[in-house]
Amino acid sequence: MDPDSSQPPNPPEETSTFQLLRSAVQSGLSPEQALQLQRAESDQSGRQAAILVADDEDAMRGVLLLMLRALGYQNLAEARDGEEALAALHEREFDLLITDMQMPAMDGFALLQAIKDDPFMRHLPVIVASGMNQLDAVARCIEMGAEDFLPKPVNATILRARVNASLDRKRLRDLDRLRLIQLQQEKQLLEMEKEKSERLLLNILPQCIAERLKGGERNIAERFAEVTVLFADIVDFTTLANETDPEDLVTILNELFSRFDRLAERHGLEKIKTIGDSYLVVGGLPLPRADHAEAVAEMALGMLATVRDLNSDSGISLRVRIGLNTGPVVAGVIGRKKFTYDLWGTAVNLASRMQSSGLPDHIHLSEGTRRLLRGHFKVTARGTVHCKGHGEVRSYLLEGMKG
Repeated sequence: MDPDSSQPPNPPEETSTFQLLRSAVQSGLSPEQALQLQRAESDQSGRQAAILVADDEDAMRGVLLLMLRALGYQNLAEARDGEEALAALHEREFDLLITDMQMPAMDGFALLQAIKDDPFMRHLPVIVASGMNQLDAVARCIEMGAEDFLPKPVNATILRARVNASLDRKRLRDLDRLRLIQLQQEKQLLEMEKEKSERLLLNILPQCIAERLKGGERNIAERFAEVTVLFADIVDFTTLANETDPEDLVTILNELFSRFDRLAERHGLEKIKTIGDSYLVVGGLPLPRADHAEAVAEMALGMLATVRDLNSDSGISLRVRIGLNTGPVVAGVIGRKKFTYDLWGTAVNLASRMQSSGLPDHIHLSEGTRRLLRGHFKVTARGTVHCKGHGEVRSYLLEGMKG
């Protein structure tokens, strides 16, 4: 007799479901779940299903095992009583349990109760094969969660039909469980990607601007009546670049600008960008603050100290020029895929000119910035300097903080 002759073909949707879940094997399923999926995917007929037979009568247990092997099931295990069956169920995962009810130590009712009380085993289908043919015993088995009841002696044809039906139902339940696991994993991955995108957005944009972009705004541009802009530039960087190994050069720049970033964060300032060896930071936007000039001046002094510390730590001889200017600017977001928050206006241009016309290892100030420092800083007049596009400009050198 061909054991497969009466089996209906598998629904196409099951195959497609396994295709859908294929990637889940590599994305976080437990080893048992991965094995479950792999077995179901490779065994469309269910012949590799793991079946446990529990019966205290050796002869009856042997007959059931012979019947199952004749039907094509080879992945079989046996237990002589309920306790042995429960121990086997805790040791490995089975697809089906066929159990007697009248067994010593732990009978079938106690075994059924233990299975249904265990959240990890409660989905296991159980077929009761018993000589207890009373209606109330059958009803009790079904009420306790048994899939089916077979009277002894068991008929091979009926056994095949009931086993196939139970395994098909379990297979569908497993698919639902695996599908839920995959959906949960996909949700977690989406949340992780969302968090990663938000962190990336915050790395390149001020938080309040990033929130506005996430809220749907696309054209973000504002005019600020007064901010303080700082430009810093490495002196004779071209020579340094020509004489330094590329990897070493990038390491130096990364270390220097990372320390500058920490200074900006400490003083509550907004780093705008780096351009080659130039560093641009501003105080007073995107959230206005009254002490923007003082905060930027403190950062500028901290930058000089940072360069000295880096030179001491690494044995190099970096020198920087720093320029500050205060005035109105326009700030906004440009780009569609690669966003940039940038500044425009004559105040930005003059800050750049303050830097380029300044002295190495000094902080060059415009008159506008000096007026806002309110006597808290040591400032010396430098005289006038010629700045392209601005003519003769009165300038000052920031020496430090008073007191």
